[in-house]
Amino acid sequence: MAKTKEAPKTEEKKQVKSEKNKNIHEITIKMDGEVWEKALDDAFKKRQKEAKVDGFRKGKVPRDIYEKHYGKESLYLDGAENLLQKAYEKAIAESQLVPVVQPSVDLKSLDEKGVEYIFKIITKPEVKVKKYKGLSIKPEKVQVSKEEVDHELSHVLEKYTEIALKDGKVADGDIAVIDFEGFVDGVAFDGGKGENYSLEIGSHTFIPGFEEQIIGMKKEEEKEIKVVFPEDYNAEDLKGKEATFKVKVNEVKEKIKREMDEDFFLDLGMEGIDSEEKLREEIKKNIKAQKEMDAENKYVDRILEEVSKNVDVDIPQEMVDEETDRLLNRFASQMQMQGISLDVYYQFTQTNEKDLRNQLEKEAYQNVLYRLMLEEVMSLEKIEVTEEEASKEAENLAEKYQMPKEELLNQFGGIDMIQYDLQMRKTIECLKEYNK
Repeated sequence: MAKTKEAPKTEEKKQVKSEKNKNIHEITIKMDGEVWEKALDDAFKKRQKEAKVDGFRKGKVPRDIYEKHYGKESLYLDGAENLLQKAYEKAIAESQLVPVVQPSVDLKSLDEKGVEYIFKIITKPEVKVKKYKGLSIKPEKVQVSKEEVDHELSHVLEKYTEIALKDGKVADGDIAVIDFEGFVDGVAFDGGKGENYSLEIGSHTFIPGFEEQIIGMKKEEEKEIKVVFPEDYNAEDLKGKEATFKVKVNEVKEKIKREMDEDFFLDLGMEGIDSEEKLREEIKKNIKAQKEMDAENKYVDRILEEVSKNVDVDIPQEMVDEETDRLLNRFASQMQMQGISLDVYYQFTQTNEKDLRNQLEKEAYQNVLYRLMLEEVMSLEKIEVTEEEASKEAENLAEKYQMPKEELLNQFGGIDMIQYDLQMRKTIECLKEYNK
């Protein structure tokens, strides 16, 4: 019988080490043998394209010459990078761990024989929800007062107020179109000059005392106005300083309040609203709907807060850090939508990324805690969502946001995320039922 050929070295060796905290695991993976040689060969082919050695054209340096010139060690890091994803997939497959955050990785050893990685994988921590029923939390009762309706109605009327030129003196509530220039100790200061500026008297948008002194002025009239900058003014060199403003009134405009007549309701364009009574009813309905939504959100927050007081869990800092990253990215996007970069925000608020992360960390911890808590209740109550339910929800959302279903799923993270979101909502409804 012919002697069998010696089997090649295995391409990976696994060792799992769990820390004292049961959900933090160190997994050692070694990649050697043929798979390591192939990784080094791939690394060489990449380096070969840019390698420069006397006597050889660029991209034509043989490997043995390359290694003599640069050293075989120059390929090790590239080789390790080439195998990183495969090593991680093997670590997950063989350990059967489900990471809850992006794992970290260190190189334990790296030489001509192979590479050894240590993956730190964090899995879901053990969660104990000791009590989540019978907390007797009641939702806030919502009422809408006449004063609230009056206030909102005044805003509606304000929106449709007509502006007309006025002959005569500036009065409170009028709009004065002015030129102005400010001086401190006889010297004009930056930002203290404007032309044809529309100033609503009574809006308190200027320095205290400025608007009041405009009252009584007429078109083409010029006047010097003396004021004192507040001690908390945002310009350091002007705080508490006396200033003189040279002011000229170019135009005076008055706001003419609309009557709630037929023309007003036509301009309003609200279907079925053709009288003050109906408008008040609509305003009241809208205020109530908003207050009910706010009350519902507060009610859910109170339930989650109370249940969280009865939860035992050791949350890894890495989970909090990853959620903080998510909140930071969301904040950056919100700022970007307003045309403000984070760098500009930091300059304006005299803070930095560390300060912002510290501000967001409490919210991040709470988000992680609530998520783990709800997942445990979900498991205890065996709350499930079928693929059919998730698909129907995706269709409803696609219709709501007026986009193709596939595009919505891509933005949402797939049907699994729709399914998970529905499970979370069902779990919150379950908690509401248990704690009426």
